[in-house]
Amino acid sequence: MIIMENIIQKRLAALRAVMKKQGIDAYLIPTDDFHSSEYVGDYFKCRKYITGFTGSAGTAVVTQDMAGLWTDGRYFIQAEQQLEGSTVTLFKMGEPDVPTVHEFLEKKLTKGQCLGFDGRTVGAKEADELEKKLFRKGEFIVCDTDLVGEIWEDRPALSCEEVSELDVKWAGKSRADKLADVRKAMLEKGADVFLLTCLDDIAWLLNIRGGDIACNPVVLSYLAMTQKEVLLFANEKAFPKSVQEALAADGVTIRPYDDIYAYAAELNAEPDKKLSVLLCRAKVNSRLVSSIPQDVRIIDEENPTLLPKAVKNPVEVENERIAHIRDGVAVTKFIYWLKKNVGKIPMTELSAADHLNHLRAQQEHFMGNSFEPIISYGPHAAINHYSATPETDIPIRPEGLLLADTGGHYLEGTTDITRTIVLGPVTEEQKKYFTAVLRGMLNLAAAKFRYGCCGLNLDYLARGPLWELGQDFNHGTGHGVGYYLNVHEGPNGFRWRIVPERNDSAVLEEGMITSDEPGYYVGGAYGIRHENLIVCKKAEKTDFGQFMCFEHLTMVPFDLDGVVPEQMTVREKELLNAYHAQVYEKIAPYLEEEEKAWLKEATRKI
Repeated sequence: MIIMENIIQKRLAALRAVMKKQGIDAYLIPTDDFHSSEYVGDYFKCRKYITGFTGSAGTAVVTQDMAGLWTDGRYFIQAEQQLEGSTVTLFKMGEPDVPTVHEFLEKKLTKGQCLGFDGRTVGAKEADELEKKLFRKGEFIVCDTDLVGEIWEDRPALSCEEVSELDVKWAGKSRADKLADVRKAMLEKGADVFLLTCLDDIAWLLNIRGGDIACNPVVLSYLAMTQKEVLLFANEKAFPKSVQEALAADGVTIRPYDDIYAYAAELNAEPDKKLSVLLCRAKVNSRLVSSIPQDVRIIDEENPTLLPKAVKNPVEVENERIAHIRDGVAVTKFIYWLKKNVGKIPMTELSAADHLNHLRAQQEHFMGNSFEPIISYGPHAAINHYSATPETDIPIRPEGLLLADTGGHYLEGTTDITRTIVLGPVTEEQKKYFTAVLRGMLNLAAAKFRYGCCGLNLDYLARGPLWELGQDFNHGTGHGVGYYLNVHEGPNGFRWRIVPERNDSAVLEEGMITSDEPGYYVGGAYGIRHENLIVCKKAEKTDFGQFMCFEHLTMVPFDLDGVVPEQMTVREKELLNAYHAQVYEKIAPYLEEEEKAWLKEATRKI
């Protein structure tokens, strides 16, 4: 640990030296790559390199006399541990009296001082906001310099993993039809050009998948389209000849990855024609937007690919049901293996994760993990997004709780499931909160509501049992999930308050898949989370309008050893019993006799 602290301090010193040389007083380092991705490839992990914090969300600011890291409630415990001794100060986002990054910069910088950042990693909307705040006081911005890249020795190369095509039998809609829909949207908005930089949107639109970000089957690329052509700016070496030919047949031409900036600069090359470009400033990086000539009209709206990607078509939904049965078999076998063998054979967090991965790999069409597995035992489970490493790995013993938050990609779709497993004696307090969290999860999944509701309207159903006890959890209750794509996607989600930077407050539409995952965490002691994926469906239509409901996709039992039936209402018991009956019906046919007998008991009525 001391060695890592020294390394971080040396890197900060090197960065400050470069900043001083270039006249930059504060340097902003977001998590993002050039595409506003939540998770990024190794080449883009500048914030991790300069602070040592490994979480998926956070922003660093470095000045000559301080360094700060801003992150959200999911990562408070992890960040405190990883920043200890590094001289980097933790700013807990959303907590009382904690300034935002922008508020901090506005107060910290004085007239004539300069803020720097790599404009490829900061969205155009955020850059606009920073400019308004700082120009008002007389500061200025330099947004074309990658200072971390100047000091980063042995920086990994940009990824170039092989690209594959996703057959229409999995995608449910052809590339040609999706492109036609986008072109129709462009006409309606009066756009001559559509610039798309979100990697999962590009993969969805073109029915391609890659591997340029760990656990995210996307391709490093930008896309520009008109009514006549589609240009895909990417590394051609990643595309097999068959994929290139299939793309070309639908009018898609591959250009070099970095040529997007030159393309943008030449958009208004015809003097007699003023172009209109459709893009989303919140997602397109500021350098790309600033490359567009000033006389080009920018239509700043949400990408027309966002909602169609989130609203799964009937083929995708049916495929997802299949994926979740396959995944349910693997995770059910894993829980059985854990409870049967804990204390009898050596096992650790990492070895348990390896075993679960082995079980998933036995399932047909398994394509890999949908995120780094979170197998966290005891106090580690209190760290929301803990991932074991060789340095942190601990033995699993026949006592207490183990939290397993994992997921897989299949050609039939993406899964994300959390189960908290009782491995031996647990306290009455742990059982109380185990049951409260489960009650919330079941109540949200059983919601029936009028069309027009969003996750903000329904979140209380999940938090209610905890709020009644004066308790809560410090993360969103649910997020949208991609189809063999990013495990986190907008615009659907569940949370109790509006968080502007989280694009997940859309109306819940039929076909949207969302996670339902309340939790409870006691720092240094234990953590509990229960998670199913649920798909939104139409219920009946009455004089009051269309009603909606959810269907469970995830098919894995909840551990009844942690449940206090007396805490549950009659309806909640019925919900749990009905769900467990479904699990047994769908999963038992794929189990060995001993596993099947265990599952029968594990799904017994309470």
